[in-house]
Amino acid sequence: MASRGTTFTKLDRERAKKAKAAEKRERRLAVATEVPAPLQAVPLEGELSAAALLRLVEQLHEGFADGRVTFEDFEARKAELMARISVP
Repeated sequence: MASRGTTFTKLDRERAKKAKAAEKRERRLAVATEVPAPLQAVPLEGELSAAALLRLVEQLHEGFADGRVTFEDFEARKAELMARISVP
């Protein structure tokens, strides 16, 4: 009885699996090496428009979601921004 060797399709599947794993590894390394942009500093003086305040709050939330801002800093900065909102 002849022994069963590896078939071409099995070798092809293994090559495809290795190529896919290599691509995934490269994507992970590319994402890991990207340096996130620092958060915009909040001006302490003067009035900010509602749109500017909302943009700062949005950037703060994105920074917290990305891990650039700790929870304590997030809460402190959010409180500062919310205190500056003026309701007519």
